[in-house]
Amino acid sequence: MGEKALLIAENDAGAREVFIENTPQNGFWIQWVNRGEEALRWLDQRPFDMVITEEELEDLSGLQLLGQVKQRFPETPVVVMTARGSIPRAIEAIKQGALDYVVKPLSGVWLKERIGQADPQRIGSLGEPESRWGKGPVSRPIVTQNRKMLDLLELCRKVAASRATVLIQGESGTGKELFARYLHERSPRNKEAFVAVNCASLPDGLLESELFGHEKGAFTGAIQKKLGKFELAQRGTILLDEISEMTTQLQAKLLRVLQENELDRIGGRHPVPLDIRVIATTNRNLEQRVEKGDFRADLYYRLNVIPLRIPPLRDRPEDIELLVAHFVRKLAKLYNREVVRVADQTMNWIKHREWRGNVRELENLLERTVLIASGPTIEMSDFCLEDSEPPATEVRIDGSPTFCLREVEKDLIFRALDKTEGNRTQAATILGISVRTLRNKLQEYKQETGSLAEEGLVSLSPPTMVWDLQKG
Repeated sequence: MGEKALLIAENDAGAREVFIENTPQNGFWIQWVNRGEEALRWLDQRPFDMVITEEELEDLSGLQLLGQVKQRFPETPVVVMTARGSIPRAIEAIKQGALDYVVKPLSGVWLKERIGQADPQRIGSLGEPESRWGKGPVSRPIVTQNRKMLDLLELCRKVAASRATVLIQGESGTGKELFARYLHERSPRNKEAFVAVNCASLPDGLLESELFGHEKGAFTGAIQKKLGKFELAQRGTILLDEISEMTTQLQAKLLRVLQENELDRIGGRHPVPLDIRVIATTNRNLEQRVEKGDFRADLYYRLNVIPLRIPPLRDRPEDIELLVAHFVRKLAKLYNREVVRVADQTMNWIKHREWRGNVRELENLLERTVLIASGPTIEMSDFCLEDSEPPATEVRIDGSPTFCLREVEKDLIFRALDKTEGNRTQAATILGISVRTLRNKLQEYKQETGSLAEEGLVSLSPPTMVWDLQKG
């Protein structure tokens, strides 16, 4: 078992400080909220080992929150805490299902005892929260407090149990696949397969065989029958990533699959019935591609039954601090590093970056920083390529003109591609990123300049020197 996840509704900053002082941080992961509605939104996103609520919140009373939690999440233990005890209120809290009614401050010993009394089989550790629909683990939580993102998650919960197709649109790195998995994991299909297919990664002829399968002898080289991704996703969910890159010929075949709930294998004689949920994602504007004739209008309307448009990170600045805390905690645990906090100046610098690569860029930058940080606190020097204090978003190398970290990142990518003679798989290995991340980065650069060939390389030290300089 890993850390215990606590959701604490407390609007008194002083009480929070006392709680933190009295509670051992080892073994607990705490999500603080000020309002009861905010606590309920967090419970909708992921399970917690315990909810602890102040008796009087900004919008609800502790007993009101207790009642709603017990109504919607009856297995979640709830503790009501108060600054002044009241026997009638304590009796009412216990009647409504509270695990305890206690007077502040709470102690770490009390917390461990009370959590131990809760049903240990009800929930996994912080690293393996259970799906609301079953025992399958949630792959990665969607960390947000942005109103629009929370509304999208609420919409996902409403439609999760249906077969309705979902079209998820958003910039690269915003978390489109996370939303797709969120839908799958909260549906009755979550015990079946989740099959993801990148429509841009395979040649047209191969993509058709990958999606729909083929019979033995259907074409030269088809020495045996092959089941396509749709059949492999039977009774589960299939994700068609980068759907905008599919050719019009394949679009027509996909449309028939969606309309008839059956497919024809290449060379097949009889249709194969399907029972699957289809989710499609794209970082392109499909409406514009329909207008240009690059994407079938009928397929677009068939996919766009439930539309989700994920906002870029720059449009939800309130999430940045939350995401930084989440990633630093996760990465420090992953790499066994003792990094526990981010300096105020550093956090301010992070908040004011543009983050064109969105959450993926933020996570990648923090991964590198956690690895090279020289102490428990991430300082500006852990991001910079020299010891001296740089401007907010730029660094200077060996007296040469300033470069932002994005330009340094781009230069390293093109150096790796040059070294591997354009082999993206080898370049991604050198850079320590996935091939998909590399492909998305190249697509961003292509969109910015119109052609990768137009990109020039700036003169920098080799990547190994850059890493040394980053250690400051």
